[in-house]
Amino acid sequence: MKVPRRKVYSLICQRHFSSTPRWRQIRALSELPDRIYPSYQETKGNDLLSLQWPSPPRNILLVKKENTPQTTEAVIEFAKHIHSTYPSISFILEPSAASDLHASLPFSVYSAPSPTPTTSSPKSNPTSTLLPNKVDLTTTFGGDGTILRASSLFATSPSVPPILSFSMGTLGFLNEWKFPEHKRAFRELYMSGAPSSRHSIMSTQDVKAENLPVPPVSQNARQIITNNGGWPELGASLGPTRTARVLLRNRLRVAITNQKGDLITPPHLHALNEIILHRGASPHLTHLTISISGRILTEAVADGLIISTPTGSTAYSLSAGGSIVHPLVKGIVITPICARSLSFRPLVLPNEASVDVRVSGDRGGVGVDVSIDGVGRQGIGVGMGVRVWGEIVGRAVDIQRREGREIVEEDRRDWVGGVPCVMRGQGREGASGDEGWVGGLNGLLKFNYPFGEES
Repeated sequence: MKVPRRKVYSLICQRHFSSTPRWRQIRALSELPDRIYPSYQETKGNDLLSLQWPSPPRNILLVKKENTPQTTEAVIEFAKHIHSTYPSISFILEPSAASDLHASLPFSVYSAPSPTPTTSSPKSNPTSTLLPNKVDLTTTFGGDGTILRASSLFATSPSVPPILSFSMGTLGFLNEWKFPEHKRAFRELYMSGAPSSRHSIMSTQDVKAENLPVPPVSQNARQIITNNGGWPELGASLGPTRTARVLLRNRLRVAITNQKGDLITPPHLHALNEIILHRGASPHLTHLTISISGRILTEAVADGLIISTPTGSTAYSLSAGGSIVHPLVKGIVITPICARSLSFRPLVLPNEASVDVRVSGDRGGVGVDVSIDGVGRQGIGVGMGVRVWGEIVGRAVDIQRREGREIVEEDRRDWVGGVPCVMRGQGREGASGDEGWVGGLNGLLKFNYPFGEES
């Protein structure tokens, strides 16, 4: 059968148009493999934890400061480098960032709507379980607010993936790395946990520096070692004494209570910085009855109340006269905002304490507004309140065993609680010595506070 020439021409010259090329699509987050849970191990002589990946991370969430060309360019440069060096890694972006950046990247990205800032049940918001189940690690480009936003994406999750932060914002007290260091910083994080057998293919200089044995190894064995565990051939691992170091910043759990004191907003939200109860637009002072572990402490008549973590103790709480608390201390800081009584001073409580704050109506009290990590939540009326208590941090198996619960997901989730922030190792080569080192802990005793000329 002879095909007409015009039809053949049309078949050859036919071109399918689409809004984006196939390799620049925004794909569904559900297509990604499930999250890889790392473990965190204590090491002798180091206050920071050692991060150990059971296998190479695959899914990276990129969070950037909005409306800043500098962070946009940095994200594009970072993503291109990681894609070319670690081709098995996939990138997850927030919806607005994905729309802005996917056309500038020569590969597909993944996205899903961000959790809505409400106290509704996670069953009505599938993203509240989707991100925590897919993200292996998070990388932020911006200031402290960017880290808080990244943490808020996991506000309903008991387990937060490691956060690698690059300081590119107005405030950078929580940010550990400068963006020009992104290649070294990411490789250090990515290779942390590579099989110890890889040490045999390290250079002689590195082996001697780490006092490791130098067994002979054939070329074939070298290739097997390199491919073990899925790590690409990027050179040898950094060794067991040079794994990525992590600071676990504790969070607070918070829930709204009704007039009877029952929780009305399960599941519990988590706050990395603070929970603030304030009078909002009302010109009247708030009347708040504060109870600690079931016992009434006092009735605060003030503009409001701040309940903060050690990380948040150097933010709004510090401005209101609160105490500075080291981030390795597990505690809760209560700070009044412009209290009428001079006898009500800031208070530091143990992490195990339960703080109940109820809006009192005995003296004509009015409702208050509640914000968590700077995000406005629902207001609460007279008789209602909030309950705040510390987060349980540790290995999931140990927590389940200690609480007498059945041990589940032992091989899937090794650690729960806290926000693991990737830090510089103590005395690590390349770590600057003029950024607030105290006792070898870079960033721990900076308190998120600019000591020196800017103080």
